[in-house]
Amino acid sequence: MAITKDLSINEVVAEYPQTVAVFRNYGMGCFGCAAARFEDIEQGALAHGIDIEALLDDLNKVV
Repeated sequence: MAITKDLSINEVVAEYPQTVAVFRNYGMGCFGCAAARFEDIEQGALAHGIDIEALLDDLNKVV
């Protein structure tokens, strides 16, 4: 798995720009949000009530 729950959202988007669509599909328009700078994927998913395993699966499918 290339993307794990402990990576920051900004780190993932910077490394894999194609993941932006996946985050948006899950309702995570985090890229302008200040929290995206320090929150990891798991924290963002929990804040939005998102199934972290499903999100990680979809993120890794696009990379």
